[in-house]
Amino acid sequence: MKRRHLPTGNAGQQAEQVAKRAAANPWIERLARLGFAAKGLVYALVGLLAAQAAFGTGGKKTDTQGVLQTIVTQPFGQVLLSLVAIGLFGYALWRLVEAVADPEHKGTDPKGLLQRCSYAGNGLIYASLALTAVQIVLGASDRSGNASQDWTARLLAQPFGQWLVGIVGALVIGLGFYQFYEAYRAKFRQTLKLHEMSEAEQTWTLRLGRLGLTARGVVFVVIGFFLLQAARQSNPKQVKGLSGALESLAQQPYGSWVLGLVAIGLIAYGLYYIVQARYRRIGSASS
Repeated sequence: MKRRHLPTGNAGQQAEQVAKRAAANPWIERLARLGFAAKGLVYALVGLLAAQAAFGTGGKKTDTQGVLQTIVTQPFGQVLLSLVAIGLFGYALWRLVEAVADPEHKGTDPKGLLQRCSYAGNGLIYASLALTAVQIVLGASDRSGNASQDWTARLLAQPFGQWLVGIVGALVIGLGFYQFYEAYRAKFRQTLKLHEMSEAEQTWTLRLGRLGLTARGVVFVVIGFFLLQAARQSNPKQVKGLSGALESLAQQPYGSWVLGLVAIGLIAYGLYYIVQARYRRIGSASS
């Protein structure tokens, strides 16, 4: 009996074909839409809690993992957080499909490859967040450490570590300014099914997207600044995540107002993603 030998040189093409079939799978689309809704809910809650803290009505300045802890303490919290975890896994899966199958036709030029790599990185980040949600549901979560400070310390320990951390900080600040650019250009409208939206829905979606991206840009710039401080002082404890960035904004002159505005922007960002759960072009519809 002859043994068939499969070609091994086209593993990349095979992976791309698998990803393209996944992109056309209706279940992948459903998971992706649930993922957009889950991400939107998480950011809206981050913004809501920060807004309550800013205006003295309770709340707290927390990050996405902290919000997961808040969700699980609510009535039916484990059920709700389980749905959020499934959604976040769906969002991560869709980002990885976007990176490999390229349903948005970003291409293989340097700009397109950079965008697709950012999709892959985004997918890994939200897969990690989804895993954290699962651990919280199972009661096995441990937030005693600071992941941002841990990886910064590892980078600083490398040759030219201060330069490496400084470069990461500069890139994060650059990403923040890119969010401002995206808010100004509003090209995100091209990813939406505008023909299914009323004129009022289009107007409010544009406002939510612009306000949300601007707030997210502010947060990235603050996080990047602290990374530069960590590089300059060779001190990983200078690094702040999302909650640290919000805390820093609250400590500035007119901090309550600054934090309140950014919090409202994060709520808008979350609502914008919830809108995407309904109107985003996904799979073959995005071509």
